[in-house]
Amino acid sequence: MTRERLEALRDLFVTFAKIGAITFGGGMAMLPILQREVVVVRRWATDEELVDYYALGQCTPGIIAVNTATFVGQKQAGIPGGIAATLGVVFPSLVLISVIAGLISNFADIAEVRNAFAGIQVCVCVLIFNATVKLLKKSVVDYRTAVIFAFVLAGSVVFNLSPVWFVLLSAAAGAALKAFEARGKKSEGA
Repeated sequence: MTRERLEALRDLFVTFAKIGAITFGGGMAMLPILQREVVVVRRWATDEELVDYYALGQCTPGIIAVNTATFVGQKQAGIPGGIAATLGVVFPSLVLISVIAGLISNFADIAEVRNAFAGIQVCVCVLIFNATVKLLKKSVVDYRTAVIFAFVLAGSVVFNLSPVWFVLLSAAAGAALKAFEARGKKSEGA
């Protein structure tokens, strides 16, 4: 393995370990940090690719953040890159969970600890909201995507379905609407 390849794998591991270490609240909370590190700073993916990775991460078994890290790592350095990014993103959690598991019973009843976690939860909600607004601006770009967005939003409020169904139905709707538009343009031109 070349020195450049090893450095690429190390960069993937370290970057995703940093993301994993500073993110509280799960995969959705990781989105703004992923967007900044992967899209803006490292330029390993575009905003559109990151949205696609996130959507696929929700449809595939496992944790969204881990799946997304795997996709980004694989794009950058193949299968070893996917492994390095995956190990990087889970490493801090494994260490932290091991330490907390040993200590949590000693601190769980302390009011300051409970209040700190309540504050972190509020912060995570704001970070998720900001990431959602950024993704919304990049994803809902025309009438077709606005219609799909409205139906998925309404469906997710009314029905308790797996995100997989929403992604699959949205993909089918996008393809069908695009085909319908193309057919309409052909008939106008004829």
